[in-house]
Amino acid sequence: MCLKNYKGGRITEGQIGDTVWKNLFQGKVTFLHWNKGEEMAPTIASEGGTLLVRKIPVPGPSRVFIGDVVVLKDPESPKDYLVRRLAATEGYEMVSKDEKEEPFILDKDECWVLADNEALKPKEAKDSRTFGPVHMSDIIGRVIYCLRNAVDHGPVRNSEFSVKKDLPVLEVELDVEEMAKNHKT
Repeated sequence: MCLKNYKGGRITEGQIGDTVWKNLFQGKVTFLHWNKGEEMAPTIASEGGTLLVRKIPVPGPSRVFIGDVVVLKDPESPKDYLVRRLAATEGYEMVSKDEKEEPFILDKDECWVLADNEALKPKEAKDSRTFGPVHMSDIIGRVIYCLRNAVDHGPVRNSEFSVKKDLPVLEVELDVEEMAKNHKT
């Protein structure tokens, strides 16, 4: 029996890869998510965007990396989800610009997430500056593609590590037409 894997969107001879295994035997490794709000502009338009999100069933420092745009459970409203950029993980020392606040080190399985929109004040951004560290287990996926509108869409800027891991998934599971059908206006 000859095992095959995906390379460049084509099936080639070789070992069966992690992505192929999940696609063939476990279904898709991505899902679509709608996000709206100023917090992640310009990465995601304020008017909203349809996101292709890679599922992260067991998040940790070897599966999501600093610089990744992630979908996580909202710590203030666990039935809702936020999209933020991962800024620090366990072991990082967090130091505030406010001299009154004591520095601290993120504990095991904790991370710090930030909004991309630098024009927002910390309290407007609804990120770790307002609700503090987040448990890694609250991360449900990494955003790998954003459809803002019919002519403005493309891969999301993530860490170099994630881009390499997500490229084969993007080549196999990206369906811009399907994303456009699910896009809200």
